[in-house]
Amino acid sequence: MKYLNAQFILPDALVKELQTYVQGGYIYVPIAQEQQKRWGEVSGYRQELAQRNQRIKEEYQSGISMECLSEKYCLSLYAVRKIIYQK
Repeated sequence: MKYLNAQFILPDALVKELQTYVQGGYIYVPIAQEQQKRWGEVSGYRQELAQRNQRIKEEYQSGISMECLSEKYCLSLYAVRKIIYQK
């Protein structure tokens, strides 16, 4: 996230009002609730994990042991079990 100078993007009246609360500091303005994205949606990582988990399930169903899958995907045995048994 890059910082923006309020004087360049906000009306003067709003900058003066903000200065009554904060001067020379940083203010975080969160995204509106209806525009928020879930974790990993912007980067595409959520989709990558879903595809990896699907491959793990398919390989397990084809006979590969949980231990082998654990080593192949560099995951703990517990993590592989969670993936296989999730709905």
